[in-house]
Amino acid sequence: MIGMEVLKPLAVLAGWTMLMWLWMYAKRIPAMNAAKIDSKTLVGGTGKDLDGKLPEQVQWIAHNYNHLHEAPTVFYAVVLALALIGQGDGLNATIAWAYVGLRIAHSLVQAISNRVLIRFLLFALSSLCLMALTLHLLIAVYHA
Repeated sequence: MIGMEVLKPLAVLAGWTMLMWLWMYAKRIPAMNAAKIDSKTLVGGTGKDLDGKLPEQVQWIAHNYNHLHEAPTVFYAVVLALALIGQGDGLNATIAWAYVGLRIAHSLVQAISNRVLIRFLLFALSSLCLMALTLHLLIAVYHA
């Protein structure tokens, strides 16, 4: 269908987010057990409360999972709108793939080494992709 190519990178990023969720709990649950944190007695709080209680490397994965629910939510809305109006092919699909590739690279860097300068560069580049997609959406919607 015309304009739907952009849904492929959307699906990949959603799938990647679920893989990060699995990775997070595969690391977090054993770490909580090792730290003798009894999840049955925990009340309230957030995963951020585990900072300092679990190894940093475990929390890096959790922090990245949270990051995948921040700027990418704008990505999902923008690419869905582009697909809806038939503007999700060609350059927009290419930019969407670049965005997804950069976000996956960002996840891997944060989860494995957490090198802030590299993370920032990947985040900044992905943000430029998102800005371009948003600009294309604005042009398509207001120029029509």
